[in-house]
Amino acid sequence: MDKHKIEAIDLFCGIGGLTYGLRQAGINVLAGLDNDESCQYAYETNNSCTFVSADVANYDFSKMKSLYSKDSIKVLVGCAPCQPFSSHTYKVKKKTRDLRWDLIKHFVRAIKELDPQIISMENVRGITKTDVFKEFLSDVKGLGYEIDFKVVYAPNYGIPQNRSRLVLIGSKIGLINIPQTTHKRGEYVSVSEVIRKLPAIEAGEVFEKDPVHRSKNLSDLNKERIKQSIPNGTWRDWDPKLLPNCYRKDSGQTYTSVYGRMSWDSISPTITTQFFNYGSGRFGHPEQNRGLSLREGALLQTFPEDYDFGENISFSKIGRHIGNAVPPKLGAVIGEAIISHVEKQNGKK
Repeated sequence: MDKHKIEAIDLFCGIGGLTYGLRQAGINVLAGLDNDESCQYAYETNNSCTFVSADVANYDFSKMKSLYSKDSIKVLVGCAPCQPFSSHTYKVKKKTRDLRWDLIKHFVRAIKELDPQIISMENVRGITKTDVFKEFLSDVKGLGYEIDFKVVYAPNYGIPQNRSRLVLIGSKIGLINIPQTTHKRGEYVSVSEVIRKLPAIEAGEVFEKDPVHRSKNLSDLNKERIKQSIPNGTWRDWDPKLLPNCYRKDSGQTYTSVYGRMSWDSISPTITTQFFNYGSGRFGHPEQNRGLSLREGALLQTFPEDYDFGENISFSKIGRHIGNAVPPKLGAVIGEAIISHVEKQNGKK
């Protein structure tokens, strides 16, 4: 089977992290669907794919059937918004039903309508503890898919951040396994390898040749705080006069993962939608007195240096786009596993 005859559609595609990775692996991604219209420019510009702006809950998936070639291996991938399945949200709302949980059911509805040979889902690790996930497994197994899933640690696949995610792959043409790891402890890609080469900028400055390489301005107080922050340190390294009131109390002594500075030689913290805010985590630059730039966050998510986010660069919008994305490198690993599986089933290996 020619690998270019493997065709995919990406649900909840965002700005295209998963799509980009699949395409890098050699899979022809036909379209992505998302209800956030602000993602369209980055998705289409960087991936040469059609962006379908629609709410998955109301979408008629029969419209997508004609996108697949008649003789292709059809793949359907998706990363439903993960907030309902985060450990915090699930503990708070497990006695009620967050309507966003139903997004997984709409993924099943898409599978039933499009009948792909291969499916894949990426999500937060907490989803594995939910009844929603158990129902999903039962549904797709009932449709004839052999399923493998695992909570994977991103650095084991060359992604330079402390990120654990569920990866699920299913196939109707044989058992497909979660890819083997490519890196081990001591071989992890470091922050230095990814962002050290970027030009130095000040807090609040924009690099003239790349508008995405911009950092948020800091208050005078936070400028003093970051000057006293050391790589992998905490606010305990500061002069006591710089401490927020909450950290002066006993109840605040355990919150050491905010207002931190990253280390060149380590992986980064999980890139969230607020990674550009120095006070939202250990997002201080390892050396410069500022938080991460938008471009640095994108690179730590494994987007390429030239990924085009458009002209309207706002921290909140682009930060959300980057933080919500599937790391393209993880998408490539999944794509390579799918290609290998198809070739194996067709007797090439």
